[in-house]
Amino acid sequence: MKIDKIETVGGAPVAVISGSEVVIEDVQSALDLMATVRYETNCDRVAIPKALLDEPFFDLKTRLAGEILQKYVNYQMKLAIFGDFSGYESKSLRDFIYECNKGSDIFFLDTAEQAVERLSATR
Repeated sequence: MKIDKIETVGGAPVAVISGSEVVIEDVQSALDLMATVRYETNCDRVAIPKALLDEPFFDLKTRLAGEILQKYVNYQMKLAIFGDFSGYESKSLRDFIYECNKGSDIFFLDTAEQAVERLSATR
């Protein structure tokens, strides 16, 4: 896993995670990522590719997404997950993504650029 800190013009800095292995597989690994980002970059905004989240996260029946995202909100860390979500046929997941994107803390976007732009601009 690699953390890149991106400064954006007129907005807040965003930590962008990259790598080739799953980084978030359970609540503890999500908390570990949050702590690492805060310690290494002092950012309170994280953008992470969807490929770095374990697949059960996207199955809402596991409740993993809800538990993890609630931790990020509780600890005042904004999160954007970016990638292609079109392969998921679950209506409840599509609705969940839609509702998250209407808020100001959690986003599901197509690209890293969109994630950084949205996180940086969000108050």
